[in-house]
Amino acid sequence: MKLQEYHAKTLLSRAGLPVPEWSVASTPAEARAQTQAYAANGVSQVVIKAQVLVGGRGKAGGVKLAGSPTEAEEVAGRILGMDIKGITVRRVLVAPAAEIVRELYLAAVLDRGARRILMMGSAEGGVEIEALAETNPEAIIRLHAHPHLGLLDWQARQLAFQLGLGDHLKAAVAIAKGLHRVMIDNDADLVEINPLAVVRSVAADGSVSFSVQCLDAKITIDDSALVRHPDLEPMRDLDEEDPIDVEARKLGLSFIRLEGTIGCMVNGAGLAMTTMDLVNRAGGSPANFLDIGGGARADKVAAAMRLILAEPTVKAILVNIFGGIARGDEVARGLVEARSMQERNVPMVVRIVGTNAAEAAEILRVAGGDIQTARDLDEAVEKAVAIAGAAEA
Repeated sequence: MKLQEYHAKTLLSRAGLPVPEWSVASTPAEARAQTQAYAANGVSQVVIKAQVLVGGRGKAGGVKLAGSPTEAEEVAGRILGMDIKGITVRRVLVAPAAEIVRELYLAAVLDRGARRILMMGSAEGGVEIEALAETNPEAIIRLHAHPHLGLLDWQARQLAFQLGLGDHLKAAVAIAKGLHRVMIDNDADLVEINPLAVVRSVAADGSVSFSVQCLDAKITIDDSALVRHPDLEPMRDLDEEDPIDVEARKLGLSFIRLEGTIGCMVNGAGLAMTTMDLVNRAGGSPANFLDIGGGARADKVAAAMRLILAEPTVKAILVNIFGGIARGDEVARGLVEARSMQERNVPMVVRIVGTNAAEAAEILRVAGGDIQTARDLDEAVEKAVAIAGAAEA
């Protein structure tokens, strides 16, 4: 689950990291009012940032400065409703503009290969870090946190010195350790600050000071861990999620769209992966990963079929069910029910073995229609690939 910037900053702020004040507006009038409130506290300029879960907001015109409440209202009016990489901007973040002296990059990311949290940093922040990693990999600092003790003090200090933050050592160490803490406490896959900036501030008496602040934030949460974090679920932005993914989650189905032509319905994640591998080996291409679970009943099967058929590229459907907890006859009834309601007729190949497999075969035989059965998985895959190939020819 990706968090909008303002939600990500909320988690950083909770952990005690230095995040500048911000507010969120969904209308130009709200942006004006918020800018007026900042102006009353001596802020002369604000930054208005589109809240969308894609990169490149600045290049698309989604990040602008405003020097007055009236200008903020005008700028917010232009940004709200604009399209950025296919996503409509519905909210903007309004914050005091910072006088940036240096921009850096700092992130904590889950390194599955090393089974540790990888701390990544660069003295070149405010840029597309992926491109930097390709063109100048030496500019990326990498350091694995201890798997049990977390990010150790000496590691955080080393990271700070490598980033050139020796003059702000205490603050840099606190930010690095706080970033790791946010990662652990929220079961995140990624916690990123870009830019992490050295900011110049001028006090009312004219004195100048410099501090390190988190000016932007990106956090991705492990969906599977949300059961432990009920406070994070409301941060999900359904407006930017695929409606198919939203429906699959409501149904309790593990569903991932792919780019193939053969829709797959399988019970069990391992069996689903095996089925997809066999489809690829036979020359076909899976249109999805779909695990209907061990105890799928007829209504759930029918709902899963609707998800598969929502993708217009699907030319054939492969159903592979191993009846253990799931009963074959329940799955067959669901398939027949879905068949009667579907808007387009897509050929289906069904392989059901295990609990009540014989009853399932009879239900499918009586139903008739464009449903083929197979004795084993290899046969089912061959039939599905042949059907899809013929439809594309």
